[in-house]
Amino acid sequence: MMTEARAALERLCVERGEDFAGLSRMIGRNSAYIQQYIRRGVPRRLPEAERRTLARYFGVPEAVLGGPEIELEFDGMVRIAALPVRASAGPGAFADGDERQRSFFAFDERWLKQLTGAAREELNLIRVKGDSMAPTLTDGDDILVDRGDSKERLRDGIYVLRIDDVLVVKRIALHPITRRVTVQSDNPAYADWPDCDPKDIDVIAG
Repeated sequence: MMTEARAALERLCVERGEDFAGLSRMIGRNSAYIQQYIRRGVPRRLPEAERRTLARYFGVPEAVLGGPEIELEFDGMVRIAALPVRASAGPGAFADGDERQRSFFAFDERWLKQLTGAAREELNLIRVKGDSMAPTLTDGDDILVDRGDSKERLRDGIYVLRIDDVLVVKRIALHPITRRVTVQSDNPAYADWPDCDPKDIDVIAG
């Protein structure tokens, strides 16, 4: 478990562009502390306070960094996993990292049922990057998406699409007769993509 925790911390540093020395100083240690922990296994286990600080900083459960597995119970609440990916609402950007779980958010079960009939396993939170969907969605917004809302159920609305290995969040408008698709940005500064074949639209989530 400790080997996994060290590997997880190193992976987080690489993914987020953090350096060992800076993290060491952040937790009040000498600049070589994190590097020694990851590469030499000293200390064998991160002290609780340092582990908690690093877990909060990276937005991951403490268990990822060697803490105890704690399953929190929230009466009447539903946990939805947040993914470390970003859907571009700008000129286009690659998703950050892969789709490993980042953390959980808890929602009131009754409120969630009023919002969507989707199964909990089909729901995730991802982060918006860019301003092409402003003012509806702005840079840094976390959005709840339904991965079961796929092309087979395509209708007018906002979707997460994959275009050339890029995740984008855009508004879809279906022509009522031809059923051709216009991919729209809510921000008028960005051009629309009119008259698209639905077969060319890779819908990831609604």
